[in-house]
Amino acid sequence: MVDKKPYLDPELSLSSLSKQIGLNRNQLSRLVNDGIGENFYDFINKYRVEEVKRLMIDPQKQNYNLLGIALEAGFKSKSTFNLIFKRFTGLTPTEYRKNST
Repeated sequence: MVDKKPYLDPELSLSSLSKQIGLNRNQLSRLVNDGIGENFYDFINKYRVEEVKRLMIDPQKQNYNLLGIALEAGFKSKSTFNLIFKRFTGLTPTEYRKNST
C-alpha cells in the first residue's frame, strides 16, 4: 500500500487489489476484516485521507483546490471525499486545510 499506492486508483476494488497482490478475493477480505479490523473501503479510504492530508501541505500543490487534491488521492467525487474526510478527521477538508497552514 505504501510503495505502490494502489489506493490512488479511483476504480480500486477488492477484486482488483487481490489480483495485484496475488491473493484471492476471500483471502484479502479476511485479512483486512480480521487482521486489520476494518472493512475494505474504510481500509482504502484511510490511505486516501492520509494522502489528501499530505498533499494539502505539499508546497508544490498549494495552488490545487480541494477537489483536485481529492481526485489525485483516489476519490471519485467531491461528495464522497467530503463525507469520508470528515468521518476520519472530524473536520471538513476546508477546516482541516485552514488549521494545517
